[in-house]
Amino acid sequence: MCRSDVKQAVLAKNDDLAATLRGDLTRQGVTAVNLLSSPGSGKTELLGRVLARAVEQGVPVAALTADLATENDAVRLARSGAPVQQLLTDGLCHLEARQVRAKLADWLPPDTSVLFVENVGNLVCPAAYDLGETLRIVLMAVTEGEDKPLKYPTAFGSAHLIVLTKTDLAEPAGFDEAAFRANVQRVNPGVEVVRSCARTGAGVDTLLERALAARDAAPPHRPPLAPHPHGHHASAPVA
Repeated sequence: MCRSDVKQAVLAKNDDLAATLRGDLTRQGVTAVNLLSSPGSGKTELLGRVLARAVEQGVPVAALTADLATENDAVRLARSGAPVQQLLTDGLCHLEARQVRAKLADWLPPDTSVLFVENVGNLVCPAAYDLGETLRIVLMAVTEGEDKPLKYPTAFGSAHLIVLTKTDLAEPAGFDEAAFRANVQRVNPGVEVVRSCARTGAGVDTLLERALAARDAAPPHRPPLAPHPHGHHASAPVA
């Protein structure tokens, strides 16, 4: 069996587990939201704000946060008042459905309606793995450059929603937002881009609203590389 065949077999097995997990979560009334980004995008700080807002509003949320090592992010997120668990990957650069399913088996609070899964900081491997999510969000900081959607078309092309973070730094970073949005549309036509800033709280309410809309079965944007079923395994076309 060649390397590509092995990879496809691994992804197919993951997809089967993810589909089972998604069905199990749906029956429990839980909607999973998968957050992907590069390291340093600010997704942990932003997620903490979203969790805190949900707690303020009485929305039963929970979060899994993944890293290769340390429980630093779980400690930070727990300050929101929401139930949080750290998932250590022991060196693996992404999460897989089997890891999420195993962690949830003995932890997920019974009243949870939205589960946020903060993936490992990486825009390559995580993009290929369905985690049983209903909503996939890709985040990018203005400091990362306008061409990132073109460099990582699989990640951006499989997103139901894209979040631009650290927008308070756009001017000093010389960030060209118009060029960024044009590049996003090349790989994922019609996807919504939400501007956010964890420092000011901008975008927090919108992100929570989008998660709740997914929970309430609002039809999500359909990306060209839909995270399920199987659509995210191909390479995204860039016009």
